Amino acid sequence: MSHLSKIEIVINDLRALITACQKMGLEFRENQARFKWYDGESQCTHAIRVPGARYEVGVIQNGSTFELAWDNWSSGGLVQKLGENAGLLKKQYSMERVRNEAREKRYKVREQSIQNGTRMVLTT
Repeated sequence: MSHLSKIEIVINDLRALITACQKMGLEFRENQARFKWYDGESQCTHAIRVPGARYEVGVIQNGSTFELAWDNWSSGGLVQKLGENAGLLKKQYSMERVRNEAREKRYKVREQSIQNGTRMVLTT
């Protein structure tokens, strides 16, 4: 069954989200006011277009932060590209967020591949 749901993450660094999208091969559509899902379209502030997927992710402003909404119906194509519960997108966003904060504090960031993913090492 298809329905619109919230991705459990609060976005407070839009620049990090845009960079995460670019690195994942997604298209961040700034100021796109509606996003597509199974039941039609819903309002948003920005949208994320996933190549090869039928639907989009809505980026919805909520005060000074943003929420992500999507239709995670498997035939819509988003789960295949973004992972279960959008885990791949959340991981990439989190890494970009850490990278941005570290740079602002003048740390150097180095990534190491490990068995279960990526380790980020911050040095002065």
